[in-house]
Amino acid sequence: MTAVATTKLHPAPLRLAAAGLLAALAALRPAPLPAEPPSPKAAAPAAIEIDRAALPAELQEPAGVQARLFRDGRVFIAGQPSEEALGRFKELGVTAVVNFRTQREMDNREQVPYDEAALAARLGLEYVHLPIGGDDHPWRPEVIDGLADVLRRHRGPVLLHCTVAWRASYVWTAYLIRELGLPLDEALARGEAIALDESPLGELLGRETRLVFADGKP
Repeated sequence: MTAVATTKLHPAPLRLAAAGLLAALAALRPAPLPAEPPSPKAAAPAAIEIDRAALPAELQEPAGVQARLFRDGRVFIAGQPSEEALGRFKELGVTAVVNFRTQREMDNREQVPYDEAALAARLGLEYVHLPIGGDDHPWRPEVIDGLADVLRRHRGPVLLHCTVAWRASYVWTAYLIRELGLPLDEALARGEAIALDESPLGELLGRETRLVFADGKP
């Protein structure tokens, strides 16, 4: 699916790719199943509850998270956590960490001065790596598949992170649309409250713009 942009996605290649991710992933809602008794797995709910009357809450604790830290329901959306912050997330009940940074980023000890996967293992946390960035790791629907699987299996708090919560905010927004069925505008507002960019096009034109799906479906 393609989309007409409404949010403020700046013309850098990565941001344009992110805009395409939202349109493509949100449009890929599962097709209706044949009229037969669903399997227990198919009948399982997404197991995510959010307060739709309030935007994601910005947090100051745990300390040691780069740039941004938000919570939406039982999901933390954050920038890169420090060693101490990861241990604190464990104390707060987090059972899984989903990382959207590339392995090249994670291996750079100037950016990440510890082995996050190894520390997660020592803490007893499931560590799920769904890298996004560059030609080797494009924005793709499989990222939402992976996130949905983690959130189905872990009924407690889960941490999603990248460098400054930018990629994580896009993935979370797409998850809300595809898996929870939130209307596009509502999901975008939640993502924008975290780190999702808005497009300056409307301001330049002096008129309101909005994102819509090319097929016209909500």
